[in-house]
Amino acid sequence: MNRTLKTLATNICSKLLGPVRGFPTVATQKRDIENLLRLLRPVSAEKNLIRLGPSCDGGYLVPDDLKDIYACISPGVSTVSDFEIDCAERGMKVMLADRTVDQPPSNHPNFSFLKKHVGSYNDETYITIDKCISLLKPPLNSDLLLQMDIEGAEYETILNISPEGMSKFRIIVVEFHYLDQLWNRPFYRIASRVFEKILSTHACVHMHPNNCRPVFAKQGIRIPPLIEFTFYDRRRIAKAVPTKQFPHPLDADNTDFPTLKLPKEWYT
Repeated sequence: MNRTLKTLATNICSKLLGPVRGFPTVATQKRDIENLLRLLRPVSAEKNLIRLGPSCDGGYLVPDDLKDIYACISPGVSTVSDFEIDCAERGMKVMLADRTVDQPPSNHPNFSFLKKHVGSYNDETYITIDKCISLLKPPLNSDLLLQMDIEGAEYETILNISPEGMSKFRIIVVEFHYLDQLWNRPFYRIASRVFEKILSTHACVHMHPNNCRPVFAKQGIRIPPLIEFTFYDRRRIAKAVPTKQFPHPLDADNTDFPTLKLPKEWYT
């Protein structure tokens, strides 16, 4: 290919293709990402946010509406389990699951542990959220809390949760990974379905970008690659007001890297 044709082909590809991370793919339209961000804009409910867990990585903001939650399902076991301890101290049963460790870093009488990855099917290695719920045997009409940080497996895991399973969760806390890949159309189609599924039953009440990686900026949209989301059962919200102030006073950096504030296009 001569230089002129090669330059022309490169210019065409740069317009058609999104950010290349391993292989090229069709780029997501800017308006689609803007529409998704509009759907995800956080709201403030009647319940104030409180922090469970440490004032660093592993701590999350949740609505102050934890009374009578029967259990917390917490896939992804790291080097700290203070969030789970705080749940257990409030009387919740806590089911932790992770194939990569032999046991949680801390223990509590209300803890149970599964040496399995959480995913989209059940076998010797993987377990679904619906199966976790069935093992807990929650009483009829009881509520649960889901807190999940599973390094990208959250997408397949959430898509697999049944409507009955989703309805059990009063609060859902998930760290979503690879959000900069929303510019890649195949990833966007899966991720947007996941968010649409959650938003059909729950409202986003908080976002906090993990500052372990810098923002990815493209076409005037800044996307933190990792964001901690908190969702709250819409049935418990009488009046939702758009949240205009970020960060929240209880937010804390995940790492020693520079603080990363949520870009305004995610909430205004």
